[in-house]
Amino acid sequence: MAFTPPPAFTTRPTLQGRFGMSASTHWLATASAQAVLERGGNAFDAAVAGAFVLHIVEPHLNGPGGDLVALFATAEDPRPVVLSGQGPAPVGATREHYLAEGLELVPGAGALAAAVPGAVDAWLLLLKDHGTWELSDVLAFALDYAENGHPVLERVCTTIRTVAPLFAEHWPTSAERWMPGGHIPEPGEVIVDRAYARVLRGLIAAGAAAGSREDRIEAARTEWSTGFVARAAAAFVRTPHRHSDGADHAGVIAEQDFAGYRAQYEDAVTVEFRGHTIAKTNAWSQGPALLETLAILDGFADDERLDPSTELGAHTVLEAQKLAYADRDAYFGDARVPVEALLSPEYAASRRELIGDRASAEFRPGRVPGADPFFPPLRTEYTPPSGVAAEGVGEPTVSRTGETRGDTCHIDVVDRWGNIVSATPSGGWLQSSPTIPELGFCLGTRLQMTWLEEGSASTLTPGKRPRTTLTPTLVLRDGIPVTALGSPGGDQQDQWQLLYLLRTIVGGYTPQQAIDAPALHTTSIAESFWPRTWVPAGAVVESRLGDAVIAGLEARGHGVARAGDWTLGRLSSVGRDAATGILSAAANPRGMQGYAAGR
Repeated sequence: MAFTPPPAFTTRPTLQGRFGMSASTHWLATASAQAVLERGGNAFDAAVAGAFVLHIVEPHLNGPGGDLVALFATAEDPRPVVLSGQGPAPVGATREHYLAEGLELVPGAGALAAAVPGAVDAWLLLLKDHGTWELSDVLAFALDYAENGHPVLERVCTTIRTVAPLFAEHWPTSAERWMPGGHIPEPGEVIVDRAYARVLRGLIAAGAAAGSREDRIEAARTEWSTGFVARAAAAFVRTPHRHSDGADHAGVIAEQDFAGYRAQYEDAVTVEFRGHTIAKTNAWSQGPALLETLAILDGFADDERLDPSTELGAHTVLEAQKLAYADRDAYFGDARVPVEALLSPEYAASRRELIGDRASAEFRPGRVPGADPFFPPLRTEYTPPSGVAAEGVGEPTVSRTGETRGDTCHIDVVDRWGNIVSATPSGGWLQSSPTIPELGFCLGTRLQMTWLEEGSASTLTPGKRPRTTLTPTLVLRDGIPVTALGSPGGDQQDQWQLLYLLRTIVGGYTPQQAIDAPALHTTSIAESFWPRTWVPAGAVVESRLGDAVIAGLEARGHGVARAGDWTLGRLSSVGRDAATGILSAAANPRGMQGYAAGR
């Protein structure tokens, strides 16, 4: 049977042109990035400008106190490079301290879950090394929205409304910031963040006397890590406040944690799939799980087994992902991980043999020489030891039933010279922990992805990065980047990107056709976010997948939850045809928020 043909109708066109393309999860970030390209900036100038706008316009999805992972290639060097803006655990974040606080899990909300903020430093590093614009010009877009306001999203208002009791009773600085006088903003109401605007102006001022553009940006990095931001954050979190376990704790992050962190570049990890090279981060993120899934699927000769729109294909995809994500949870972390063995053809073949006709409800990591798998606690539900109803949530992503509480952010840019970048900024959501009033933002909660049990590469360890879900993608053909893509969505990020890759590479879909097509994902994995539960044999699908396919999955033993017609996935992508120079872009219609632009 042939791969399901793409529908003739798409919600938007796949944009094409020769000048430059931008795509992101918010139209204002896309428009800002494209404006930079129009004024002569390159893809890196544009991505950084758009990213700082995302801090302002999607505060429920990312913030300056959060983190960032990006993949990029330059016009001069097509090799994919990883930009790690994932900060580590603070020096005081020991498992012994957290256990002494009465915790079994790192909380999903509250400053104990804060890794060292990495996003701002990473963006500044990328701008310094690969951009061309002055920092003041790049930040002008975000400064304008912070000081003069922007129309607030309905989803921001919904998020504030959801956590309003927490803010009012336990986080008064957040209440003052987001619902002053008890007023929750209405969609379209103009809101400002003047405290964060002052932070941005302070970064610009720090380098005013420096001699070169690069020196000015480096001075801003130093100010971020050793100046007012570090002092204010460290002082603020020392006051105990409510966490998601229902108890009050003080944070442990300190000024020296800020001072000791710098974003870094790393080599990408790749696999070959149907004539394409897929590039991801190393195993301190979940990125290699997508590569392992592709390696497993690549061994099936029948394309129907790779078609997410058929019963057999959807079943095969779900089962392959369970195997890859079991290995993620057994082996991945900021440590020595046997990635080469996990991605080898021989290992993929052994994993492929485990895929049967029925849905597995087991946690089945594989065995690789020289490494012992970690078996995480597998809970189908969780009640904190305090017995108090939990406050707040983990990552604001798609729930187990498909209900959308929000997502992360994503931005892709390609320019006419061939520079290309895919970046997933996240963390520091307005609901992560109490707002630091002098800064206008809060810290992130990425440490909730670590375990307090011993024996895991992801066990909470000072100085080690939590195994993040942030996982952008670059696709190359004949050694040349052709696509940058990514999606918000926590554990679903690579699951939804997999569908895009299968449909474009195997099925011949256009980027917009692939983004629009019905999505699905497994929940039969150890969730990365507090309270870290799982749903054995669980799967969430968009109803547009069709009654016959869904019934077939249920008959195979999948516990299917229908999520509605247009609820799963927040993908965007940009591309470049090396032979013609034609650029392309596409963005997600779900949520009526993401947009692509270009010419």
